[in-house]
Amino acid sequence: MKVVIQRVNEASVSIDGQVVGAIQKGLMVLLGIETADTMEDVDWLSNKIVQMRIFDDAEGVMNLSVKEVGGNILLVSQFTLHASTKKGNRPSYIAAAKHDISIPLYEAMIKKLTADMGAPIQTGVFGAEMKVALINNGPVTIIVDSKNKE
Repeated sequence: MKVVIQRVNEASVSIDGQVVGAIQKGLMVLLGIETADTMEDVDWLSNKIVQMRIFDDAEGVMNLSVKEVGGNILLVSQFTLHASTKKGNRPSYIAAAKHDISIPLYEAMIKKLTADMGAPIQTGVFGAEMKVALINNGPVTIIVDSKNKE
């Protein structure tokens, strides 16, 4: 699994002009699921996301987690995170998991993040054409890959 984590002042996702998920201060998380991913990836990444210290403390040092600052999470599935651009100019998405693998893992990530946060998170709609809006704070953008543990 790969995630792109952005520290935001606000973020939302809309479908056909209707907002389906929105947060204020917190994390916008784009989630890419590949065929080899398992619940181990879900558990590891959820913990990493919730515990990542990328919010400022009283001294202005990034030393607090989203949970510690009372923030929220907006999770959006994005298969294009597994794009391969080695050959030609059109990306290949062969590494991205098919729906039979990705939907259960996406749903598991929602449940795990909710449990780890101790509160519901916001989401997009899996497989839908979505419009994502956000105001990145910093900017702070971090990419994490559960296969490389980085």
